[in-house]
Amino acid sequence: MASRLGLRLMGAGFVALGLLATTSLSALAQGSYPARPIRLVVGAPPGGGPDNVARILSQHMNLGQSLVVENRNGAASMIATEHVAKSAPDGYTLLLTSQTGIAVSPLINKSKAYDGQKDFSGVVLLGNAPLVLVAGPALQANTVPEIIALAKSKPGALDYGNGGVGTSPYMAGALFGAMTGTRLMSIPFPGEQASMTEIIAGRLPMMFANASAAMPHVRSGRLRGIAVTSATRVDVAEGLPTVAESGVPGFEIGTWLGIVAPAGTPAAVIDKLNMEVRRIVALPEVKDKLRGQGFVLADNSTPAQFNTFMKAEYAKWSKLIQDADIKAE
Repeated sequence: MASRLGLRLMGAGFVALGLLATTSLSALAQGSYPARPIRLVVGAPPGGGPDNVARILSQHMNLGQSLVVENRNGAASMIATEHVAKSAPDGYTLLLTSQTGIAVSPLINKSKAYDGQKDFSGVVLLGNAPLVLVAGPALQANTVPEIIALAKSKPGALDYGNGGVGTSPYMAGALFGAMTGTRLMSIPFPGEQASMTEIIAGRLPMMFANASAAMPHVRSGRLRGIAVTSATRVDVAEGLPTVAESGVPGFEIGTWLGIVAPAGTPAAVIDKLNMEVRRIVALPEVKDKLRGQGFVLADNSTPAQFNTFMKAEYAKWSKLIQDADIKAE
């Protein structure tokens, strides 16, 4: 008898907990969110590009609570990504991420800490920072077709600078090789500026560099701008042709940034965040700041569109990593 009573009480307890959880999510959906500050986790150190973007957003957030930027740098952004993946899906812990954290780093490092396809819900895609293929005096080629011909004539002998395995400049070179049937030799450097200094000095032929970092050197004449890696020509590359239109159809890569939440976050919360971030990004002063960071802003990035985009990115990079046998250093 006592045992049956205990079971009934236990069952009632579970029902009560279920009702409490349902009530909490319902309250979120009905507009009480946010009731406390929201954390935006960034897998990069203070002062870097992603951190700058996060702080631009935090300065303009207007949901009645502050947006607090939290830097969790390390392990190619996997530390920050794992932390958010394991956080409560309540809308109070978000992640500013890119293809590096969602797809490239965990695949290259064979990490089981989180699943980039299953552990996150997209909130909003902010934009994409394209790369520019730049060259110096050591490269005896001025166009993409000439670079392809040179690379094919000397397999594995054409060097390109980058920030190491998994970085966007590295992956751009790997993608270029895979799509052109060539093999470029990766030369890693601790940062883009160090690599571009070597190119300017004639000790390194070329690299795919972030447009915002490369274009000042192109304008000064210290580097030659060959092509931009976006799907279409963009203002930030100042009229340079795309790699795709220069002989490599379908070639596209950039460093995109977007905000994601842990999987299971209520749709009403995600929609509210999406609308607020899109409002912020539409502000003229914010547009100018993001463009100054080299970003081509996303158009009409709904949560559904961003989720579809991330799935395509995951498929794209997982295929390249497997086909090119890319491994962690």
